[in-house]
Amino acid sequence: MLARLKALDTGRYSIFLILAAVVIVASFLSENFMTTNNVTNVLRQVAVITILAYGAMTLIIGGMIDLSAGAVMAFAGVVSVIVYKDTGSMAMAILAGILVGVACNLVNAFLVATLRTPAFIVTLGMMMIARGAVLELTQGQNVLQLGDFVVLGQGSVGPLPLPTLFLIIITVIVWYLMTQTRYGRSLYAVGGNEEAARAAGIAVERVKYQAFIVNGVLVGFAGVIFMARVNAGLPNAGVGYELQAITAPIIGGTSFSGGIGTTAGTLAGALIVGVLGNIMNLTGVGSYIQQIVMGVIIAVAVAYDVFSKRGKRGTVILKSRPDRSGGATASGEAPGTSSGPPPSQGKEVST
Repeated sequence: MLARLKALDTGRYSIFLILAAVVIVASFLSENFMTTNNVTNVLRQVAVITILAYGAMTLIIGGMIDLSAGAVMAFAGVVSVIVYKDTGSMAMAILAGILVGVACNLVNAFLVATLRTPAFIVTLGMMMIARGAVLELTQGQNVLQLGDFVVLGQGSVGPLPLPTLFLIIITVIVWYLMTQTRYGRSLYAVGGNEEAARAAGIAVERVKYQAFIVNGVLVGFAGVIFMARVNAGLPNAGVGYELQAITAPIIGGTSFSGGIGTTAGTLAGALIVGVLGNIMNLTGVGSYIQQIVMGVIIAVAVAYDVFSKRGKRGTVILKSRPDRSGGATASGEAPGTSSGPPPSQGKEVST
């Protein structure tokens, strides 16, 4: 029995213990924290951040980054609002928002994957382009009177807020993509060691394009939900959201150097960020101090990630396993395989 307890990987669940501790402390700091209205509000807010965080996680695992998520989210959300006001079609509005997110990310993908420009520079430029585009589109004015469009962000299915229902569905889809598909296994491999992945026969450029497309879908849909929740098309929305989107997966165990990360960890990280922001609002912490706190969290999380890998080198991205003929095949490369990488996939090992 003692041996089993020692063998238990408690580190895998530490992020959920931290989340539980944050919730308990927050409930003591403010009597309003556990009220129905506040919990519902937190769930609606966290839905948007978590959807963005899944996109950020996808890119970070692949060894990339997106600094344009907040601006593209605003652009996509405002376009969806305008399309809804012009057509009255909810489906067309959602599709328009997603297409804007995908289009912006395809530009990023071309520059990063095809022209091999650093993702940091590319997405920084896209942040400025998207923000300028949405401000030009609206002339800096908010788009009001959304009508039934607000149902997407303010509606509920029984006691469950509709944005939370969307989040649950998206969480399942992202988990499946990352663990049960060849795309997910290839993405871990590319992030773990791009040159080794290329040598193993993985189409690195295609995987990067796919990662940016997934990110574009998530960012575009997050923009639709955000604008519906605030009942307005806000061209200045999403400022700083890209940092929160990056913070959540890093807190949840996604390695900033790529190749490591889980959907569950990112969800827990996003909930921690959401609860911290909510309790700081409830206790009257100023917005400037909140920015400092979030900045410290990012710095500490990244520093811990780097420190935990100090003195280590080498990356395991593909595991050999015997095939039926007795030979060895690379896990994730054989057509038709369905087993995804375990949470420890891609972890560095000492040499």
